[in-house]
Amino acid sequence: MKKLLFSFLPILLTFVTYPVVSIPLITPAMAQEQVLRTLTVTGKGTVRIPTTLTDVSLGVEIQGKTAAEVQQNVAQRTSSLVDFLRSRQVERLETTGIRLQPNYQYDNNQRRLVGYIGTNIVSFRVKTEEVGSLLDDAVKAGATRIDRVSFSATETAISAAQKEALKLATMDAQAQAEAVLSTLNFQSQEIISISINGANEPQPQIIQSPESLRTASAADSTPVIGGEQNIEAMVTLQMRY
Repeated sequence: MKKLLFSFLPILLTFVTYPVVSIPLITPAMAQEQVLRTLTVTGKGTVRIPTTLTDVSLGVEIQGKTAAEVQQNVAQRTSSLVDFLRSRQVERLETTGIRLQPNYQYDNNQRRLVGYIGTNIVSFRVKTEEVGSLLDDAVKAGATRIDRVSFSATETAISAAQKEALKLATMDAQAQAEAVLSTLNFQSQEIISISINGANEPQPQIIQSPESLRTASAADSTPVIGGEQNIEAMVTLQMRY
């Protein structure tokens, strides 16, 4: 009888070890905390600059019996006025309105044509220091109405003031952020975003209504004093703390 022989061979097991990597668990609360730890502030800067230029709108208004007569008189007086303004070397001289219309009178609910009214309006720009005497001389040259006078600064002055207003707005936003964070014992880490709302284009400063200007122009001397314009800018900063 054959014997069965069993051979026991050693079984070698190889164990390979790998480094254990610990992955932190980010909970929704932690994610929300990271999102919420930002501060948004908006700063404002204002710069006041003097106005040195004056925009004027004036012209001729004539009444007469016939349309041809009125139109001719308006043309003659306007031509004389324009020649005078050109001799004073005003800037941006242009025609801004021409009108010829019938003039009616109403008696007992009845309309009656009594003539025509013609107007020719021009506008121009001049230095504020020269506008007073120029208005008086313009009336002598043929102007019968002054519709509008407004003041503004030069483009160079406005551009410089806009940049300065942006700087002030940025400094204001930073100061606000520092005041809030220091009170809460936090420190700002970095600025995430910057939003520039821009420096506004100032509106011309209108000084008088047409009625009061017509009265003033009839005086021996018309005093005209310019004012100031406000240039404003806003800057929004979002920072992490």
